[in-house]
Amino acid sequence: MNTLSNRINNLSESATIAMAQRSRELKAQGLDIISLSLGEPDFHTPDFVKEAAKKAIDENYTTYTPVPGYLELREAICNKFKRDNGLEYKPEQIVVSTGAKQSIANVVLCLIDPGDEVILPAPYWVSYYEIAKLAEGVPKVIETSIDADFKISPDQLAAAINHKSKLMIFSSPCNPTGSIYTDEELEALAEVIAKHRDFYVISDEIYEYINFRGKHTSLAKFGRIKEQVITINGLSKGFAMTGWRLGYIGAPTWIAKACNKMQGQFTSGTCSITQRAAIAALEADPMEATAEMRKAFESRKNLVVSELRKVDGLQVNDPPGAFYVFPDVSAYFGKSYDGKTIGSAEDLSMYLLNEALVATVGGEAFGSPNCLRISYATSEENLKEALKRISNALSQLS
Repeated sequence: MNTLSNRINNLSESATIAMAQRSRELKAQGLDIISLSLGEPDFHTPDFVKEAAKKAIDENYTTYTPVPGYLELREAICNKFKRDNGLEYKPEQIVVSTGAKQSIANVVLCLIDPGDEVILPAPYWVSYYEIAKLAEGVPKVIETSIDADFKISPDQLAAAINHKSKLMIFSSPCNPTGSIYTDEELEALAEVIAKHRDFYVISDEIYEYINFRGKHTSLAKFGRIKEQVITINGLSKGFAMTGWRLGYIGAPTWIAKACNKMQGQFTSGTCSITQRAAIAALEADPMEATAEMRKAFESRKNLVVSELRKVDGLQVNDPPGAFYVFPDVSAYFGKSYDGKTIGSAEDLSMYLLNEALVATVGGEAFGSPNCLRISYATSEENLKEALKRISNALSQLS
């Protein structure tokens, strides 16, 4: 008899990865699937980054690396934090990991004991909830609405924090909504956080450079809470380096040391070649290196929002960052086609996959069961065709 642990049995599969896998399977069967499910830029890694990786291979950077990353890389990250975010960190406060997802898991596993509450403003990225569960924490969801651009208020945060609360995880720009907290909104949240000195926040800023509003603001910028904030970032989204797998944290020294210890028992240091390439990426002018992608994403966002707003029954806001829209699709619940009734966003997502051959992700996995995540990280040609298919498929429901 094969008996898996309760730990793995209680862990849900990533909805985004599952939908991407299903899409690939259908494509392999010859179906013309347009995937709007995975959060992956459709651009290639910049040539100067690839050249740095080739140089690293030629210079034989092929051995084990220090667990928290090469010192030169951690220094480059410190310089990046100072240049782009106005944050002062020392190399010992930086830990480089195999993707931002591992960075988040390291922090959660180092801070959370069984029964500790982990506050998650919803919608949240799918893995936040499951990582909190893995650490035997208790996820505590704060619900938001499309009318509030899916952002929590200071009053909501204050009401959610109690003596069991240990950590909040949130992203700005946000996956899955594309929402961005303004400086004023972040400062108001910081005032609440500052009243609870044993309460910490993971600020996931992986979409920092995909910001159509202007310069990014880090939560840790508000000095009175800097020692309570763990800033997460990486190269996957801004530099189109998803397959390279590199994320990092800037954190209070005691948290960074704990993450170093944790990582030393799981993966040790991340890929040596990726680390050398990351130095080149981080030393470049980010606004210049990512300008082409950012411009294309904004154009695509405008197209998607405009077309979705023409579809009766969809509520769509105008997100200022990342590369997602997150429409409220609840008007279609209870409607049917060909004997099948739509009872949830998950049902609607599967209906669009089967009838329109367009892959999306239901909002349940993000803590917002009335919504659907649509990624526009693909060409405008693909988006136009996908939106036409979605509109036609939805018009068949009655």
